[in-house]
Amino acid sequence: METHISGLFPEILAMIFSYLDVRDKGRVAQVCAAWRDASYHKSVWRGVEAKLHLRRANPSLFPSLHTRGIKKVQILSLRRSLSYVIQGMPNIESLNLCGCFNLTDNGLGHAFVQDIPSLRILNLSLCKPITDSSLGRIAQYLKNLEVLELGGLSNITNTGLLLIAWGLHKLKSLNLRSCRHVSDVGIGHLAGMTRSAAEGCLFLEQLTLQDCQKLTDLSLKHVSKGLANLKVLNLSFCGGISDSSMIHLSNMTHLWSLNLRSCDNISDTGIMHLAMGSLQLSGLDVSFCDKIGDQSLAYIAQGLYQLKSLSLCSCHISDDGINRMVRQMHELKTLNIGQCVRITDKGLELIADHLTQLTGIDLYGCTKITKRGLERITQLPCLKVLNLGLWQMTESEKVRGKLSAFSPLGTLEGRVEK
Repeated sequence: METHISGLFPEILAMIFSYLDVRDKGRVAQVCAAWRDASYHKSVWRGVEAKLHLRRANPSLFPSLHTRGIKKVQILSLRRSLSYVIQGMPNIESLNLCGCFNLTDNGLGHAFVQDIPSLRILNLSLCKPITDSSLGRIAQYLKNLEVLELGGLSNITNTGLLLIAWGLHKLKSLNLRSCRHVSDVGIGHLAGMTRSAAEGCLFLEQLTLQDCQKLTDLSLKHVSKGLANLKVLNLSFCGGISDSSMIHLSNMTHLWSLNLRSCDNISDTGIMHLAMGSLQLSGLDVSFCDKIGDQSLAYIAQGLYQLKSLSLCSCHISDDGINRMVRQMHELKTLNIGQCVRITDKGLELIADHLTQLTGIDLYGCTKITKRGLERITQLPCLKVLNLGLWQMTESEKVRGKLSAFSPLGTLEGRVEK
């Protein structure tokens, strides 16, 4: 006996609808009353983030979100008061206001007037009018906040970080990208160095300090002393930190991802300090650090051999450095050596012979490699991603057709030019 879809129990329909994308979930609700009722089951919308343009009053909006159990919201444009959202969703868990350029301290102050214990994630990135005043409100009323995104807020100062360190003790992730006024003093507040004023955010696991130009080695001394649970640290474009600061980081045993991209004062000596400690790094990015050379690869092989991802784009490394590294890096899965113009086919052959677990490699702008080296690389058994952008070939090599004949890759990223 055949069963028509109209005869399925609502629970079965809800299970089917849960596999649809967000737009199609909304569409099936318009088919008939039975499908509408099934599509409003909370299991259908579990984990979905509503993306809203708040332009005019819509009395049915928040009751509809509540019925479907939606607790995550991204505001794409804000022409109404933020308090309209907070009042309409008292159990909100995630609020994304990224890019709401007209959100001000006054608007946020009217919205956060009492405790919101359910809110765990708040994104204020690129809400440029926001200042320390708003951070005071957040620290007072959002005590259970675990993720706070403040990227691009150029009006935030060390006072704002003091307020965060005073009120947000459950914080696990903090993004301060391009907060240009933040200095060593503010990082000290977060790390609990001023206990008389603020306990600190001692449970932080992820900290982004990208492009915070006022930071020096003292900040990393604070981090190493107070933020022992840190797992991910992004220091890219922090020109004020030097090799000496790597000594402080070298014994942070929980740290597994370190981004030093474009840190101009980091050299082989800094990598030596990292390798001599007790780090168990899984990911390291030193791309565009022009003082990093072959000696760093030797240090990495000695003390950071457990790496799974290594980025060295535009570093001054050669085939000799590759030779000194590859025999120890048995767990490496991603290697980015784009724009390393001293790498030749010999280096690629060494990689192909020893880094057999590689799933991705970036060779963008490696102008000294030829078809011979690429043939060896494409024979790696696990390789899925190969970036060949800006790689030049001669007319006689006809590489596109030849590579496709024996490459294990589904696609080759970038373009291959004749």
